[in-house]
Amino acid sequence: MGLDPQVGFLHRDRPGRPGLALDLMEELRPYMVDRLALALVNRRQVAAEQFEKNESGGIKMNKEARQTVIAAWQSRKQEEIIHPFLGEKVEIGLIPYIQGLLLARYFRGELEEYPPFLWK
Repeated sequence: MGLDPQVGFLHRDRPGRPGLALDLMEELRPYMVDRLALALVNRRQVAAEQFEKNESGGIKMNKEARQTVIAAWQSRKQEEIIHPFLGEKVEIGLIPYIQGLLLARYFRGELEEYPPFLWK
């Protein structure tokens, strides 16, 4: 798309940190990540017993939980929705790419404003 992935607007620039990618994920996190995580918990597909605390105090998923989450994510990416700005059917997994394209179009002056991904 011609955008520098290191240059963010919401995240401070740091060497090796993809600030722009992190910025784009901020708007997509509620729909793509939080919604999936809550669905997995509500459907009891992942449970507290599947998480382990390590010596440093960090929490990590066990192998079974990781497999469940990855399978659910792969399935979710295949689902189709009508993109709120484009009005076309797209796979959920393509939304970050589409939003990146829209941001590039805005920077080039092809769009008057950046159309954020807003899902009702």
